[in-house]
Amino acid sequence: MLQNPEQLLLWCGASLVAANKPSGLLTLPHGYDPSLPHLRSVLEPTFGRLWIVHRLDRETSEIVVLARTADAYQHLNTQFQEKRAFKVYHALVAGQPPWENTTITNPLHSDSDRRHRTVVDPLKGRSAVTELRVLRRFEGYSLLEAAPLSGRTHQIRAYLKHIGYPILADPLYGDRTHLSHNLLQRLGLHALSLTLIHPKTKETMIFEAPYPHDFSSML
Repeated sequence: MLQNPEQLLLWCGASLVAANKPSGLLTLPHGYDPSLPHLRSVLEPTFGRLWIVHRLDRETSEIVVLARTADAYQHLNTQFQEKRAFKVYHALVAGQPPWENTTITNPLHSDSDRRHRTVVDPLKGRSAVTELRVLRRFEGYSLLEAAPLSGRTHQIRAYLKHIGYPILADPLYGDRTHLSHNLLQRLGLHALSLTLIHPKTKETMIFEAPYPHDFSSML
């Protein structure tokens, strides 16, 4: 497991730190085994006390913003709650969609079964929106860009499963055919960019994270 804070760091200032969390690294301490490494335990020895602003899937490689002060945490947390922070993901999915762009607006119901999956449910679901764009098509799979305009649990994963193009190697929403690939043995979802407002300067900041090696090897 990658645990060098300098390798994870994307940006550092007095108010916040932006890090490129690798797939498999927890964001917060594990509920049953707090000895497992997590993002805060990796970064705090170098950067001091940090506040996690947004929760992430362990399996996703993703940009994570951590506040360095209580005031910055409050400001950043409000941005995420009010959907003023914007993320763009790239996903490797099974199949080749016939469309170039589409928007999905089906209501999503979280924690719907024993495996805590999110499903499309017109009756119990809450409103959600995700914009999708095909970037490249390969033999048997495609690279999509996904821009969630709401923040439901597993939103992108559940939507792609629902429309018939599950993310490669997704243990919750994929089927056995798509659980693994010769070059990709983890969830094929990567947060490419995160846009937010700096809590002090009020500047618009755009953080970008390069593809991990296993993800880029599929392209």
